Amino acid sequence: MVRSRALLLALLGAVCAEPALAQTYPSRPIHLVAGNPPGGATDMIARIIGTPLGERLGHNIIIEHRPGANGNISAEVVAAAKPDGYTLLYANNSTVVINPHIYTKWKLKTLEDLVPVVTTITNQLVLAANPSVVPANDLRGFVEFMKGKSLFYASIGNGSQHHLAMEMLKQRSGMDLTHVPYKGGGPASIAVIAGENAVMFGGTSVVQHITSGKLKPIAVSGKKGWATLPNVAGVDEVYPGYSVVLWHGIFAPRNTPQPILDKLRAEFNAVLATPKVRDQLVTSGAGEPYITTPQEFGALLRADYDSYGKVIKDLGFKVD
Repeated sequence: MVRSRALLLALLGAVCAEPALAQTYPSRPIHLVAGNPPGGATDMIARIIGTPLGERLGHNIIIEHRPGANGNISAEVVAAAKPDGYTLLYANNSTVVINPHIYTKWKLKTLEDLVPVVTTITNQLVLAANPSVVPANDLRGFVEFMKGKSLFYASIGNGSQHHLAMEMLKQRSGMDLTHVPYKGGGPASIAVIAGENAVMFGGTSVVQHITSGKLKPIAVSGKKGWATLPNVAGVDEVYPGYSVVLWHGIFAPRNTPQPILDKLRAEFNAVLATPKVRDQLVTSGAGEPYITTPQEFGALLRADYDSYGKVIKDLGFKVD
């Protein structure tokens, strides 16, 4: 009876502690770990969202950059962190649903070792070219220009969605382009502007240079009508069925208490719903706010994991 009473008291204590945990969290700054260096899309989005989030929570959101291995290092850091809500991962879908298929020696099981908290943005990529190297202004013209030529293309890193998007386009078009990986969108776009590479698929990091005229858009990776570049045609208009769409999300270590996850989800979504944040994201080319339910996010993860696994298998695409 004494043992049963002790167990009951322990269970009651745990039940009562959960609401209290949500009320007192956070009590110090939260670290948002990003897998890309400063200056790229991930950094910009994390700051656009992180500043108002910190104001709502009453504590700063510290952006911590852990670049390397296409986001794998940042994912490992967060998966190994204490599950208390103070170390979170800011990741794109490449890290979570693509990397497990291409880094075959990677030990982390992203769908098991990381807990999905909330989606943040959805976006397209734009195929951007150096105007001095590529005279064409659209995809058909670019493919025609590439006949008999062999040029270099940049990406934000080996195995990134930007890398995969170009390999998928190469397979459909037959173009001869050699991959040159960089550690992030900032360095990659600078290399294209300098003429070291002819083209790249990029997001925020290339939009600012398209606006300034240093790069020009050839096509977008999803459908025409992307809010940032609404008049640029989609790759699917030349190669039907082609589609590469990005999303970003927040993840926590496994076993993070549910009240903390619920509070984070509510606060992130409140920030994403503000007109100011939406305008900042769209204007910068970072994407559009992407608000989902936990069930929708879970279904998205599984569907993308399976679909990209098939694409990567068909391409024979490996990094190890």
